[in-house]
Amino acid sequence: MMFNPLTSSLTQPLAAVIGTWVVMSAPALALEMRVSPERPRLGETLSVLIETELESESEQAPTVTARGRSYQTFSVGENRYRAFIPTTPLDTPGPFSISASSGGQQQRQTVSLGDRSFTIQEIWLSPSVNAIQGTDYEFDRMDAFKATVTPERLWTGSFRHPSDGPISTPYGVRRYYNGEWAENYYHRGFDYAAPMGAPVVATARGRVSLVGTVSQGFELHGNSIGLDHGQGVTSIYIHLSEINVREGQMVEAGEVIGRIGSTGISTGPHLHWGLYVNGESVDPDPWLNLGLK
Repeated sequence: MMFNPLTSSLTQPLAAVIGTWVVMSAPALALEMRVSPERPRLGETLSVLIETELESESEQAPTVTARGRSYQTFSVGENRYRAFIPTTPLDTPGPFSISASSGGQQQRQTVSLGDRSFTIQEIWLSPSVNAIQGTDYEFDRMDAFKATVTPERLWTGSFRHPSDGPISTPYGVRRYYNGEWAENYYHRGFDYAAPMGAPVVATARGRVSLVGTVSQGFELHGNSIGLDHGQGVTSIYIHLSEINVREGQMVEAGEVIGRIGSTGISTGPHLHWGLYVNGESVDPDPWLNLGLK
């Protein structure tokens, strides 16, 4: 347990009751927080589990705060709640403070966010490609999708790779573009090298919340699919040659949703797959290997 009952004793005046002691015990704290992994690294997702004693069903769920931002919690059992906190390669390694509050109680925990080395690449783009900036429609749709937070958890267990192709570019790669350092850039997902038309499958059960096409103005991402897995977890599939789903459709893990392509800004047939937690791109690897419950 992360809390201990506190007790204190008060002695009544001798003139009142000689030899009588009145013992007053403070109530046990009604909030406990556990954070995993215990030693996270840049890009990993923090799972915050909260146990609380709510007085009634009308009480609000606990809130979690980190880096000045609040994160929604979701019920995972009786008086038990969970929130996911994303970290990225752009975060500062070192002490990472997390607080949880509920019913007037508050707990704070600090974990050490470990540093991590990411590959650095130099990318040279032709003037014609470098001039493509994308469309407002494209960015607005993408931003709205990544901000999706729905209460129902749709996935179960570990996520799966969306392609059988090898990973050609890992998560977190930092880049120079045409000799200039991309300050706030990091590779937000995995690239899979696969032949044109190879199947792309849903990495986990989810709802199709985004379908975007080149004809609609998706100049940078190309033909794209976004899946909402619930509770702030989303995944994106871009550069597709075909889209085989429609918005609002439910899909199961392993179901074919599209085909490998080279639409948008792409140097050849491949799939870019990104995993987002509460709007930020996280390393998919822990979700693939262990599964975050």
